Amino acid sequence: MKKNLLLLLQFTFATIVYGQSFADLAKKAGDATAYPNHDQLIIFDSTIVDMQETGLTFVLNHTLTKVLNNHGAIDLNVVKYGYDPLSAFTEIKKAVIYKKDGRIIELDVQKTMDYPAPARAIYWGAREKMVEIGRLEPGDAVEMIMFRKGFTYALLASDEDDKYIPPMKGQFYDIVEFFGSYPIKNKVYQVTVPRDKPLQYQFYNGEAQSSCWFENGKIVYTFSKKDILPLKNESRMVAMVDVAPKLLVSTTEGWNKKSTWFYKVNEDFGSFIPDKEIRDKVNEILKGATSEMDSVSRLTHWCADEVRYSGISMGCGEGFTLHKGPMTFTDRCGVCKDKAGMLITMLRAAGFQSYPAMTMAGSRIDYIPADQFNHCVTVVKLRDGKYHLLDPTWVPFVRELWSSAEQQQQYLMGVPEGADLATTPVSDPENHYVKIDGVAQLQANGTLAGRITITGEGQSDAAIRGLFKYSNKTAWYQNVERELLRIWPQAKVTQVKYSDPVDYLKYNIWVAIDYTIPEFALVSGNMMMFTPLSAGGIFKNFQGQLSFETGIKERKYPFRDRCSRKVEINESIRLPDIKKVIRMPESLVKRGETASYQGNYSMANGSVIFSGTSVFSKRQYDAQDWPEFKAAVEAQTKFTEQPVVIEL
Repeated sequence: MKKNLLLLLQFTFATIVYGQSFADLAKKAGDATAYPNHDQLIIFDSTIVDMQETGLTFVLNHTLTKVLNNHGAIDLNVVKYGYDPLSAFTEIKKAVIYKKDGRIIELDVQKTMDYPAPARAIYWGAREKMVEIGRLEPGDAVEMIMFRKGFTYALLASDEDDKYIPPMKGQFYDIVEFFGSYPIKNKVYQVTVPRDKPLQYQFYNGEAQSSCWFENGKIVYTFSKKDILPLKNESRMVAMVDVAPKLLVSTTEGWNKKSTWFYKVNEDFGSFIPDKEIRDKVNEILKGATSEMDSVSRLTHWCADEVRYSGISMGCGEGFTLHKGPMTFTDRCGVCKDKAGMLITMLRAAGFQSYPAMTMAGSRIDYIPADQFNHCVTVVKLRDGKYHLLDPTWVPFVRELWSSAEQQQQYLMGVPEGADLATTPVSDPENHYVKIDGVAQLQANGTLAGRITITGEGQSDAAIRGLFKYSNKTAWYQNVERELLRIWPQAKVTQVKYSDPVDYLKYNIWVAIDYTIPEFALVSGNMMMFTPLSAGGIFKNFQGQLSFETGIKERKYPFRDRCSRKVEINESIRLPDIKKVIRMPESLVKRGETASYQGNYSMANGSVIFSGTSVFSKRQYDAQDWPEFKAAVEAQTKFTEQPVVIEL
């Protein structure tokens, strides 16, 4: 604990920098008038990191937070710190309340509670330490000092402090968010590293004051920023970490070094050595396989469908080291790295070259080689000499081998020759089409009867298949029926048909609804008015673009949909005997490079025909793409507001 004391002594810099007591700082920091619409104010957030030659780090975090209103008081009545005991030691050193009336209350940190953290699907033994602050009032402030040694990932266990050394021994990285849910008056991050391990660093999405000096044979880097306000969220924007100020630091030379290390640590551990049971199962799966891709597909989908996503701590083999294939094969469960490792093991048993890769689902990986990963996938080298991505975690009952919900996403392969950071390509919207086809008869009393069918492919197929995938078979009929009743509650569904929802590899999904809708058209005297069923928003759940709020005029930040997509709608409605068409909505065309729409009405053989085609070409869009995207969505929805009017 000697290092702890040294760090505590170092931490007196906070008092020197501010030159006044924390009670005075709290009084002068500002109140709800200065920070309207905010519950708390972080007066300062200071972190000191001391890196050892081994990569072991000692961290001291010191904060002073002021309550601005009653909501903030409630939220601050407990303070929690999460940690993983396999890789980190955490201790709350100090907790002090500075009351607005001048009283200072030092809490007994020996009463800190330590308990298992809430968990779902992944049970790796994470814990939380909690200090009960108690009742607070606006104007009160809370000072906290927390000490930690170790790392934030679960690692290979060892003895004493060895288990707190990061997996890439002798290296250090950190990802420091210079933003938060509350205003921050002052934030400081300081890291001391051995002189022979200089940092690469970059500050993203803003600027910070930085300095570097030599001290006692080490290099000290300090970064600070003042008056940080929370960023305003935009609907469907990219992850906050992609647009808010952040600092990345790393002693690792480059991504290639990380790639070869990731390859070696798993090969040394023996993660992908198949046993006889695995080889026998591979032979069984591949019996009758007709091609290289057929073999890869069979193995990928077996791992996707037969290994359940559920992770428990296995001790040795967590973090960057993938569990051994035979263990996962026996357990038939695991997290992303287990499913990826199982597939690598099976592919190797079948004679393929296959390796793991790391990626970040949900946000961007920036180029400083700090470990910005939360997901593990598989790569396989085929006869074309190229590596191909596979993801058994994201493709259960999905017709793809690599989920296109992960397009425009960075990844790093762990291959023997090393690799640089790469980005997954955009998937052609045609690969994820939605087709809605309708044929109906409109009666003179306004009743509509007919059939409407939806088919899909790729991610759209998976979305439609969700009508069956996520519920008991007894609920399938109701799930399909609900799609019509959601917009026409008085509708009567006479029949529901669908392709086999389980045999997803052989056929793409189709669902057909036969229906009758009384009073579908508004009839007044000899006039009739209606909007085709397909133009009125049926199957909206499978057209992700329709869930966007188009009232936003401009966007400051990039935004994202689930996937690129093409939607084709065609409906023919046989009309009763009519004298003439009073009103037919005009054709509408909105062309753009990233999003487009074309829709029109026509008459043929006594039927009104509606058709529309939407194309959305990305998963993630730049802010400047918004006008095109918005125009395409508004063009499609405009047809819901423009009915056909006929005279009987």
